[in-house]
Amino acid sequence: MNQRLTQAQWMVLVAAFLGWLFDGFEIGLFPVVARPALASLIPDATDAIIGPWMAHVTAAFLLGAASGGVLFGWLGDRIGRVRALSLSILTYSLFTGLGALAQVPWHLSALRFVAALGMGGEWALGVALVMECWPERFRPLLAGAIGAAANIGFLLTGLLARVWPVTTDSWRWMFLVGAVPALLVFFIRLFVPESPRWRESVRAGRAHPLREVFSPAVRGRTLVAILLASVALIGTWGSVQWLPLWADQLVGGRDPGAKALTMMTLGLGAIVGCLIAPLLGARMGRRPSFFLLCLVSLLATAVIFRGWGNTGHRS
Repeated sequence: MNQRLTQAQWMVLVAAFLGWLFDGFEIGLFPVVARPALASLIPDATDAIIGPWMAHVTAAFLLGAASGGVLFGWLGDRIGRVRALSLSILTYSLFTGLGALAQVPWHLSALRFVAALGMGGEWALGVALVMECWPERFRPLLAGAIGAAANIGFLLTGLLARVWPVTTDSWRWMFLVGAVPALLVFFIRLFVPESPRWRESVRAGRAHPLREVFSPAVRGRTLVAILLASVALIGTWGSVQWLPLWADQLVGGRDPGAKALTMMTLGLGAIVGCLIAPLLGARMGRRPSFFLLCLVSLLATAVIFRGWGNTGHRS
């Protein structure tokens, strides 16, 4: 028998959707500002110098996001999903905003690492909160919708950079915009209820999720799942992070709209992918769908990086 969805469930979904949307904005922010920011922070910067620093900052971000998922996931088990989610959003918002004060490149690496702790935590907590509060039959659809929210944030990053060009003289304001999601915490604390499943688990006794997922009975599956998720995250997602920087390099930094348009295109493609993936999963099964999507991503990435020598952009 179908049960009517409650207002509390919708508030949970709205909070998770907005949290992932702003998360996506924060993720897409640095690829757009990277080249002008590093060029302004490094005297006599060349692409040979900017490239390695982009790699350092990206690596710091990925390490922070992975660590944040574990840290805030653990915190969510201790103090509740909603309070931990609020802290994760405050972390990525405030430390992104502090990027506007960076004076040397390593400041950006350090701040992106700490901001990524919050982003990784929000990924885990937002999904956990929705999945624990909504009926299981909605899970594939909600996973696609929440993933699409992050990519709408990607799209907004590109759109904002398209309307207000990001240059070596005007990149700091983008980091200040990244602090705005901190306001979402007020909405979450006022209107989003705690997960009923978490409350039940607290009454039943303290959980030990890390110990459970790495127990001998499921350790092999856990490690395989981590490996497969890392392929998509580090391989494909890590690669496309370079595209706005590359687009800016190809136009010699003379047309800020090139990197903005690249980010918008990435966002649109990712939104479509998030909406298609649950449909493929329902029809083909999750493992064949995951393989197919990874294969398409691999081929598309190879074509882009090995086959193109210009942006195709006209100002």
